[in-house]
Amino acid sequence: MSTFFRSFSDALVITKRQLQQLTRVPEVLIFNTIQPVMFVLLFRYVFGGLGAGIPGGYVQLLMPGIFVQTVTFTLAATAQGLAEDMQKGLIDRFRSLPIARSAFVLGRTLGDGLLNIVVLVVMGITGFIVGWRPTSGALHILFGFLMLLFFGYALSWAGVFAGLMGRDARVVANISFLFTFPLTFLSNAFASTTTMPKPLQYFAEWNPVSTMVAAIRQLYGFHNKFGVTAHSFPSEHPIPMSFIYMFLLMAIFMPLSVRKYKNASK
Repeated sequence: MSTFFRSFSDALVITKRQLQQLTRVPEVLIFNTIQPVMFVLLFRYVFGGLGAGIPGGYVQLLMPGIFVQTVTFTLAATAQGLAEDMQKGLIDRFRSLPIARSAFVLGRTLGDGLLNIVVLVVMGITGFIVGWRPTSGALHILFGFLMLLFFGYALSWAGVFAGLMGRDARVVANISFLFTFPLTFLSNAFASTTTMPKPLQYFAEWNPVSTMVAAIRQLYGFHNKFGVTAHSFPSEHPIPMSFIYMFLLMAIFMPLSVRKYKNASK
């Protein structure tokens, strides 16, 4: 148990280092908050006409999708940041320190998770300004935000593995976005899947992003609309299915990432 606490303490030091970088390079924090706000404004006013017949307007459908899209991009951000650290030789520097081998990757994921708190708060305020009004209680809203943070944290472990696999930060970033963009746009994040061809509906409604979006909409009091898989387990139980996806991601990528980091450190 002492080894666990030592590893966690070392990870907190790495997390502190990562957060201190935001004060030295504030453009990173500014970009990470401005980009999601731009998505909110763009979709709210350019595609607002899609909300005909939706109670409360398109913004009620949109905001959960934007929230999930933003935390999904944590995968790409973590992958690119870790690949840049690899290129700078930081692994060799941390290897010379008396810290746990898993501390570096754990601290990296914790730092990206804490950054998501700031981003989600800014997005929530922006959404409220443009008309988003969740109809559920405060506890449901809080639980929804905690789920979003946990989803982003789970995906960050996939980003760690991708960042350790790549040798060039730009290549890692491009590959990561090639993976995350189809997940977000072939989903129910911005429109109902009922208008998609049936094969895409099956993919979209079993897509972890779609399940997460459905869970957040349910928590925020918005009625989900499903197509050909309306009676599937993800459509009827999006909240537990989202946790299943999150635990699967962590169960797969946490040991892979730690093992890959240890091998890269040799």
